[in-house]
Amino acid sequence: MAASAEHLKALVRAHAEADDDRFYSIALQVAAKSARQGHGKLAVELRDLVESVREQGARPLSTVSPTPVVQPRGELANLLSAGYHDLRLNDMTLGAELRASLDRVLHEQRQRARLERFGFTPAHRILLSGPPGTGKSMTAAALAGELSLPLFTIRLDGLISRFMGETASKLRQVFDAVAQTRAVYLFDEFDALGAQRAIGNDVGEARRILNSFLLFLDEAPSESLVVAATNHHEILDRALFRRFDLVIPYEPPTPEQAVEVMRRRLAGMDTRTVRWSSVTESVAGLSHAELVKAAESAAKQAILGGAEMIDNRLLLDALRDRHALHHA
Repeated sequence: MAASAEHLKALVRAHAEADDDRFYSIALQVAAKSARQGHGKLAVELRDLVESVREQGARPLSTVSPTPVVQPRGELANLLSAGYHDLRLNDMTLGAELRASLDRVLHEQRQRARLERFGFTPAHRILLSGPPGTGKSMTAAALAGELSLPLFTIRLDGLISRFMGETASKLRQVFDAVAQTRAVYLFDEFDALGAQRAIGNDVGEARRILNSFLLFLDEAPSESLVVAATNHHEILDRALFRRFDLVIPYEPPTPEQAVEVMRRRLAGMDTRTVRWSSVTESVAGLSHAELVKAAESAAKQAILGGAEMIDNRLLLDALRDRHALHHA
């Protein structure tokens, strides 16, 4: 079946909440997944059906009021982008300590009601810190997938204004959404918002914006997860670290993890001739994302050459190219 169990559950929830836009959005995601799995006819039929129903103006799915902001509208559409993910932590290559920290977040969220009966709140304000390409944004998607929640990514280009009052007002709108709709909210490239208050041309304005964020973060309800991701934790204001429930560090992959990353991406190819022991000597310094790009490059070279087998030369050449780009 093209639709995953999570897609089916999301469709049922959208139907129960009379949220037509979300229902059609998920249906289109199922169509896209069908196309990726080679079910082209089903994908086309699903897309045509959704477009036809939308043009005709479908009747309400039920009389239940829709959940607000599931597909951001109005000004929020300029501040949030929505996505629904079937990614899981098991789909990622994670070190033991990192996986334990993320499992803790999930366990506390799943036991939220029990914790709250005793006057405690689950971890719900998470800072992910580490070099680019190490899986921080992917982690937010996996957390959303694990909890069967939508992922809302805050668009910092729409959020940050040269007028402080506008930025604070937009921040309030975002955190109002956090309170109204349970989801995972990702502030990616967070250092653009959370840099030290001593940095910047207008120190007073930066301080007021950051103070507003800290206030809103303190008041954020535990039903939603607020995830901030940064490549430059060293420039973040110190006050931020005290406000997050967990600060989780990310590191470049070890050689063994690097091989696993590439093996996962090449699962559909024949890699029997690859000498992985020699590959580990060529992965130092590359991030998860760069390793995926190298694996994809080698695979495409093989496919376009009429083969389904990845040999050692193709993979090592692709890794060498990524190193050249990395140091360019």
